[in-house]
Amino acid sequence: MKNYILMLTLVFTGIVSAQESKPKLEQFGEMVKATYYYDNGKVQQQGYFKDGKLEGQWVAYDEVGNKKAVAEYSNGNKAGQWVFWNGVLLSEVSYSDSRVASVKNWKEDALVRN
Repeated sequence: MKNYILMLTLVFTGIVSAQESKPKLEQFGEMVKATYYYDNGKVQQQGYFKDGKLEGQWVAYDEVGNKKAVAEYSNGNKAGQWVFWNGVLLSEVSYSDSRVASVKNWKEDALVRN
């Protein structure tokens, strides 16, 4: 289980640090909103930087626009709840002091739909 969560975390954070294309940057007060795109023009991920560090919510999407991950950062550190979707599994990872505090997993067939 730890290997699975580590892989998801590395994939998400790796996207932030190893972009092939330049992001669209927009100033929002003290923060800069960064939007990265796939070659097909769809948003790959979007989030904020403050003083050059990841800050607030970051959202990653697949190439057709479905959410794959939602993460929280505080002063460049992993914080709060992170959620990962991979088609059949939903994982919720809680971070405290940039360390995994807890992990919850749900299979798609166990989720309640409206």
